[in-house]
Amino acid sequence: MPNKKTLVPFRGTVEQKAQLEAAIEKHKGTEGAAVPVLQEAQAIYGYLPEEVQMMVADGLGISLSEVYGIASFYSQFTLNPRGKTQIAVCLGTACYVKGSGDVLEHVCKKVGCQAGEVSKDGQVSVEATRCIGACGLAPVMTVNDDVYGRLKPDEIDETLDQYINSEK
Repeated sequence: MPNKKTLVPFRGTVEQKAQLEAAIEKHKGTEGAAVPVLQEAQAIYGYLPEEVQMMVADGLGISLSEVYGIASFYSQFTLNPRGKTQIAVCLGTACYVKGSGDVLEHVCKKVGCQAGEVSKDGQVSVEATRCIGACGLAPVMTVNDDVYGRLKPDEIDETLDQYINSEK
């Protein structure tokens, strides 16, 4: 069954494939090679779609299920494409108690996609995250590398518009 979160088709280039093949060759035969290869693959493609996971599995001579297990276990990896504007709303305990669920709901309505998805135009992605270590500012959201705290759903549109409109 196709995952509705990955509606953006895979569009790897010949150059990206060559870079991935070089990364596989560099680590091939070393114990635990899958993690550094997946890190390099994500740096090349921006995420780890099934097509890339299959290339890693084939190249390292391991099963696709092993590659998927690693890619889905570690939070550093993402299986879904990310937009140019990456929004993350913290759902850790301190943030959640102070209303981050409402912030996330508002963000999703504003950008037109759910947490874990990318907008139809591929410009914006939304993630629900666990604690990001800014509990004193709860509830917290990050937009790209910028942190925003003490959020109220009805006060974040202007902030989001600065990022979203600058990408168009």
